[in-house]
Amino acid sequence: MEGRAITDWKDIPMELLLQILGLVDDQTVIMASGVCRGWRDAVCLGLTRLSLSWCTKNMNNLVLSLAPKFRRLQTLILRQDKKAQLEDNAVESIANFCHDLQVLDLSKSFNLSDRSLYALAHGCPNLTKLNISGCTAFSDSALEYLASFCQKLKVLNLCGCVGTASDRALQAIGRYCSQLQCLNLGWCEDISDVGVMSLAYGCPDLRTVDLCNCVQITDDSVIALANRCPHLRSLGLYYCQNITDRAMYSLAQSLVSHKPEAVWESRKPKNDEEGLRTLNISQCTALTPSAVQAVCDSFPALHTCSGRHSLIMSGCLNLTSVHCACAVQAHRTASAFPHSAH
Repeated sequence: MEGRAITDWKDIPMELLLQILGLVDDQTVIMASGVCRGWRDAVCLGLTRLSLSWCTKNMNNLVLSLAPKFRRLQTLILRQDKKAQLEDNAVESIANFCHDLQVLDLSKSFNLSDRSLYALAHGCPNLTKLNISGCTAFSDSALEYLASFCQKLKVLNLCGCVGTASDRALQAIGRYCSQLQCLNLGWCEDISDVGVMSLAYGCPDLRTVDLCNCVQITDDSVIALANRCPHLRSLGLYYCQNITDRAMYSLAQSLVSHKPEAVWESRKPKNDEEGLRTLNISQCTALTPSAVQAVCDSFPALHTCSGRHSLIMSGCLNLTSVHCACAVQAHRTASAFPHSAH
C-alpha cells in the first residue's frame, strides 16, 4: 500500500535495496542475499557484477554455490593472486547458468584445463572481455575453439599463456574475432609473424597490442599492424630484438597511409586523439635515433618528458638523443634562461 511504513527488513523495496547494496563490497552483497527470501530474490535478479577475488579459501565451492543463483551476471572477476583455487567444474557451472556473461577474469587459474574453455564457448557466447593470463594449462586448440564461438570478443588477455597462444590460435582469432580491440600476448614466446599478421588482417579495429618478449616477431609484424590497424593507440615491443628501423618508419608513415589523398595535408595528427599514444621499445637495441625520432615526430601523444612518459626506451642507450617536442622546448627554455634572477 502506498505510504505504508517499512516495519521489517523484507519490506524494503527491491530498487532501494539494490541501491544500498551498490554501496557495499561484494562479500556483504553475498551475505545480504541470505537474509531472507525477498532479499535473495532481489539480489539474484538485480546483481549484474560480482568479484570474488577477495575469497582466498574455498572460491571453487563458492562459485558452485552462487552460479545457479546469480544467472544475470554480466561481469565476473575471479582473479586469484595468492593460491589457485578454481577447478573446471566451477567454470562449467558458470557456463551452464550465466549465459549473459560479457566480462570474465580467470587470471592465474593454474588448475583449469581445456574443459573450461570448451564450456565457455558453448555457454557464454556473448563474452566481450576475457582474461586468462597466467592460465598455463590451456591448449591452442581449445583457444581456437573458443574463438569460433565467442566472436564478440573485444578484449583478450593471454599474457604468459605460452602453450595457448600459438600462430594457429592467433589465426583463428583473426578469422572469427573481427571486433577485437585489445590483445595482450606478453611473454608468448612461440608466436611468430604468421600469427601477428593474421591478427592485423583479421582484426582491423585493434587499438592496444602487447607483444612484450615475443622474441620471434620481426618488422613484418609491426608493418602489418601499422598498415592494417588505423586505430592502433598502444604497442608494446619490449625485448623484441628483431625489430629494426624499417618497422619504425612504417609506424611513422602509417597515419598518412590511412588517410585519403585529399586530406594528406600533414603527416602529424591534428590532436593527441589520433595515432600512437604509447610505444614501448625497451631493449630493442637494433633501432637508431633517426628512426625512433621519426615516430616521435609523427605522433605528438608520444612523450619522452618526465611526467608524461609514453615513449619507453629503457635499455636503449643509443636512443638518448630522441626527444618529444615539449622536451625539446623545455630544454630550449632552460638554455635561454640559465640563471634565474634572485
